[in-house]
Amino acid sequence: MVPHLVTALTGPINELEQRVLESMPAIERWFRLEWMEHTPPFYTSVDIRNAGYKLAPVDTNLFPGGFNNLTEPMLPLAIQAAMAAIEKICPEAKNLLLIPENHTRNSFYLTNVKQLVRIFSSAGLNVRLGSLDPAITEPTELQLPDGSSLTYEPLVRSPRRLGLKDFDPCTVLLNNDLSSGLPKILENLNEQYLLPPLHAGWAVRRKTNHFHSYEEVAKKFAKLLGMDPWLINPMYSHCGQVDWTEGTGLDCVQTNVDALLTKIRRKHKEYGINEKPFVVVKADNGTYGMGVMTVRDAKELDEVNRRTRNKMDVVKDGQQVTEVIIQEGVPTYERVNEAVAEPVVYMIDRYVVGGFYRMHAERGIDENLNAPGASFVPLAFAESSHLPRPGEKPGVSAPNRFYMYGVIGRLAMLAASYELEATDPEAEVYE
Repeated sequence: MVPHLVTALTGPINELEQRVLESMPAIERWFRLEWMEHTPPFYTSVDIRNAGYKLAPVDTNLFPGGFNNLTEPMLPLAIQAAMAAIEKICPEAKNLLLIPENHTRNSFYLTNVKQLVRIFSSAGLNVRLGSLDPAITEPTELQLPDGSSLTYEPLVRSPRRLGLKDFDPCTVLLNNDLSSGLPKILENLNEQYLLPPLHAGWAVRRKTNHFHSYEEVAKKFAKLLGMDPWLINPMYSHCGQVDWTEGTGLDCVQTNVDALLTKIRRKHKEYGINEKPFVVVKADNGTYGMGVMTVRDAKELDEVNRRTRNKMDVVKDGQQVTEVIIQEGVPTYERVNEAVAEPVVYMIDRYVVGGFYRMHAERGIDENLNAPGASFVPLAFAESSHLPRPGEKPGVSAPNRFYMYGVIGRLAMLAASYELEATDPEAEVYE
């Protein structure tokens, strides 16, 4: 199943697909060389938008929570990638401590945790769940809709190691994005691998840093293919001192929105795109689709109502939004069963392991789909082969389309690798 693109503007993307397929050996070699220099994040998911004239990542998550949406045929790939990742980090590993979010009532999230346990158990590890939730003071069983259960246990900290009672892991894997801050219990684990590292958590991570790194990666990749990096890169700007409740700092947002809309119009004119440009203003430390608004005209910010200000002011775990990224809006022209859809690509280590379409029947092509009411359809490869098929007409072959999504997903993952290196507080700085 290839979701249909409801637009005549498929020219540039079909050309891009053709160029990507023709350059496949060069692309794979380029990625291989990049991974010799940079360490991929342990796991990553990337939200991608296909506008027909542009294909770009709009969000990169380093604590992906939708593994429950991967289908059975995708699991062998995920298990192999997990094996490769663990072998690199801790070849003799026996025990893996997985620290999930504190959402003990969110059955979708718990099903994701169950899937992660299954993947890493199948990769040859004893997996147990340790909770950062202070309310978990003894092993606590959580029921899942299918009748199975998960056991969350209280963490036990020694001076240099973290574990559970009678359980000493080589590796601690976070599936908790640390929005509410960096817990002391996770600091100074000098003898264990903590993945992703603490500075990947939303308490300190910023989308602006990620898209700065992505811009660098997109330029390198575009040079390899002899193309305009704009076709795969959403332009952006940043405002650092915004108070939504007081209404201060909104002049910075307004100025940047106006400047970015002007840049987008220029690009649309260059490519003959007859689309009304828009931008998306997001919390720079945002997660779970919170703190997001679509703006089509800078004047709209003159009359931001109280409800919108409240929505923009606070994100997950009550964190206040004082910094925003203003990102070029990439409409999605993909449809699944008449609902607006966007592909989400999942990776473990440097391998694409699968993905799905996030779809929302009540949202428009220029709106955030990561919102209540979203549903998910697996990226259903029409055949079992995940290999692209050079020579087929662009825009009609599922393997070719998904290979291209995988390339964009890996570019965003590589950008996350650059970003984590650049923001590592323990990295040595050379003058």
